[in-house]
Amino acid sequence: MVDRGSCSFVQKARNAQHAGAAGVIIADNLCLCNDSACLNMTGGSFLNCQDTEPIMADDGSGGDVTIPAFLIFKVDASVIVEEVKTNERPVQIEMSWSLPHPDSKVEYELWTVPSEDVSKDFQKQWKDVATKMGDKLYFTPRQYIYDGIKSRCQTSDGRNMCFNLCTNNGRYCATDPDNDLEHGITGAEVVKESLRRICIWKHFGEKDGLGSVYWDYIFEFLKRCDSDDFFSNDECINDVYKNAKVDRQRVEQCMEDSGGLINNSPNTLLDREIDAAMRKGVVVLPTMFINSAPMRGALTVHTVFNAVCAGFQSGSKPQICLTCTECSDVNQCVQKGFCQTDSTARSTGGGVTKKTFGTTLLMMCALFGTAGYIHWRKTREDMRDQVRGILAEYMPLEGGEDEVHNPMDFARSGQSASLIS
Repeated sequence: MVDRGSCSFVQKARNAQHAGAAGVIIADNLCLCNDSACLNMTGGSFLNCQDTEPIMADDGSGGDVTIPAFLIFKVDASVIVEEVKTNERPVQIEMSWSLPHPDSKVEYELWTVPSEDVSKDFQKQWKDVATKMGDKLYFTPRQYIYDGIKSRCQTSDGRNMCFNLCTNNGRYCATDPDNDLEHGITGAEVVKESLRRICIWKHFGEKDGLGSVYWDYIFEFLKRCDSDDFFSNDECINDVYKNAKVDRQRVEQCMEDSGGLINNSPNTLLDREIDAAMRKGVVVLPTMFINSAPMRGALTVHTVFNAVCAGFQSGSKPQICLTCTECSDVNQCVQKGFCQTDSTARSTGGGVTKKTFGTTLLMMCALFGTAGYIHWRKTREDMRDQVRGILAEYMPLEGGEDEVHNPMDFARSGQSASLIS
């Protein structure tokens, strides 16, 4: 357990992980202003308190942190610290996560923007799971839009002071994805794509909460238009409409009927997103809410699937949750209808058995051994030939002048008595 301080939550969790911790509990260092028990216990005052508990989230650098981390109130941390100091013995704490599960149906929503990268892989892969769950889930996609009036992008006389970051004379804004106002995707283009996705969901997903057509649109858009050159290209968007089987005219009419994106006119759909974000307290993107409980940070099919399955009322989980919750590859499990364990992998060719590995190793050893022997034999013959050539250049030193000697006699006799073996 560590105290909350000046460094980020991610850095604290990382430091604890490097020190060998299996988990880290971060104790808040300030009481809530409405918690009189905490203020009395710790001797705090209303001048040194906080109105709300801080949001513990990934700051974008926590990809290497693998241990669980938890933030607890100062009043709870004080009890634990006092117990350790008083009795001088370890205190056991159980870390657990639970979701509200009011009924047999799970409602979840994802807050993001079209230019956000963290959840793109999840959005491309989630359709299979959503389809398999059927009417057990109800999804609502949300688009995070900046209120240009509160952000002072629109002046009192209706002028846009944030230029291409906003639409509707500065009313609705988004950050520039590449922080370059002169090149690449603009904030106004992000707002336009956000409104388009809101309308697609309104007409092709809101009724059943599944939205197969919506997920097809997201997949096709990320596949074809998710780049600086094609993000707002009309031909590319039309191609996505066609491949996702989305009625273009219906969507464009929805965008126009809601208030459009030009002039200083309010847009009802974008205003609805701004109000919803304020009520939910969304400050980090992407954010997933499951039965109203926030789930922030990196989103994967595996983590969202497990979280969604945990949101069902006891005894109401769909069969796919019971089958795939403990599976390492949820996508594959959902598609095949069963979890491919190590034993299944061996039988289906998905893994390598010890027998196969051993046989392959022996074959490799035999191959290299044969190659080594052939090389040794060749080297030996070459050396013999060289020795014979050298000896053939010398005349015998013994014997009479009348004797006739063949210079190769000595070399031939060497065949029976090897000079190098």
